[in-house]
Amino acid sequence: MKNIRIKNIFYGLAVVAGITMAPSCSKIDGFGDLNSDPSRVTEPPMSALLTNVLANFGNNIVWDQGGANTVAGLYVQYFSETQYTETSRYATPTFNWDTYYSGPLYDLQTIINYNSDAATASKAAAFGNNANQIAIARILKVHYFKFLTDMVGDVPYTQALKGETGEVVYDKQETIYPALITELKEAAAQINVSAGGVQGDLLYSGNMSRWVKYANSLRALLALNMVKANQGAAATEFAAAVTAGVIEENADNATIVYPGGNFPNVFYNYYNVTQRKDYAVSQTFVNQLNGSNDPRITALATTNVGFPYGLTRDQATAFNNSTPNWARVIGSAWNGSSSALPIITAAHMWLARAEAAFRTLTTENVATAYSNGVQRSWQQWGVYNAGTFGSYIASFPPTSLETIAKEEWVSWYPNGLEGWNVYRRTGFPTLTPAANTGTAGIPRRFPYGSNDFNLNSNAAKEAEKRYQVGGINNSPYGRIWWDK
Repeated sequence: MKNIRIKNIFYGLAVVAGITMAPSCSKIDGFGDLNSDPSRVTEPPMSALLTNVLANFGNNIVWDQGGANTVAGLYVQYFSETQYTETSRYATPTFNWDTYYSGPLYDLQTIINYNSDAATASKAAAFGNNANQIAIARILKVHYFKFLTDMVGDVPYTQALKGETGEVVYDKQETIYPALITELKEAAAQINVSAGGVQGDLLYSGNMSRWVKYANSLRALLALNMVKANQGAAATEFAAAVTAGVIEENADNATIVYPGGNFPNVFYNYYNVTQRKDYAVSQTFVNQLNGSNDPRITALATTNVGFPYGLTRDQATAFNNSTPNWARVIGSAWNGSSSALPIITAAHMWLARAEAAFRTLTTENVATAYSNGVQRSWQQWGVYNAGTFGSYIASFPPTSLETIAKEEWVSWYPNGLEGWNVYRRTGFPTLTPAANTGTAGIPRRFPYGSNDFNLNSNAAKEAEKRYQVGGINNSPYGRIWWDK
């Protein structure tokens, strides 16, 4: 029944695409001009805006088919390039991320504005309780801003999405993170579970209690990332988020379920529609799974043959020709047209709790949290067997940060950014950079792109100085605040 409802929502989106996609694709000059609406629609349907955001959420946040998240996955050696290998050899990437402001963030801010304005709130309420619509939009905004600041560091935040022209400042990450945590606290408190769900909710089908858990889980992940920069705040916020209630069971996972047809799973689209073959599962990742007899290999890859990481073009071509059965990203059972795509899961949260407990941010039992996390990951991917699981946990007990971090790294696959976050936060897994690249190794951030300097020149030039390495501004080796 759930899939039928979601299918109807997706097709409803197609009908109103002329209304919703125009504002999503409009340019926001300097990340802030929301006054002009080229579609001339004065009352956009809130359900279509939310559906538009969530229909593209997996593509933006988990697997973006060669975009920034894929590049992050290359850095953390989830993937290998099979043809053009420059990115995995650390050529400076181009990440023009202003489209996140003019796309999903625009739509989410519109939902907030229409449900907050007394002149439009009553009509917006036709799509669900005003407070609940606002809360969902706030939570998703936080997730997008977390994505952006984790990628590049300082980004426009306080002055963005205000409907004002001109340049906006790049807020420092050390102020963005606490603001995002506050936003999540307020959004969770704003949710009225008894008022029911909202239309267009592809993530939880209107279950508002699960949105509360999602908000608290996101809050805990933000807190954990702060551990090196502000351990006291990290401990306080992480413990408070867990107490408030995070995702603990797979039934509560934040998961996009695709209806198939014209709206397929992102991996199905990649392999079966566009038929691209330029990314493989890296040998690094496959070796980790093979070496520990981890049954998740069957779910996370099409074969157990990894593609060597960081090869030159000629070397990659030679391997491609000699070993055509190299592993494609994600197993065949999970790249179907209507396969689900996980965003935040119980496994992620239990393993984060294991790391937090190991670091003494909480007093939870490390072994229990670790075991719960691995078990839920195996169950999530459909490979759980009690006997095999017991042997695995006995062989790899959580006696070191490295062991816990490796499990976090595996659990986040194929989400490149979150795997990269684990690596930057913990230093694990130990990765061997691509050889003979003439660079300083694995990058620590994405540099600002050309659009930053074209649309927001003075502010971008000021921000890039904060990431100077070796006398070069905007370096991919400059560290973001929580990575220092």
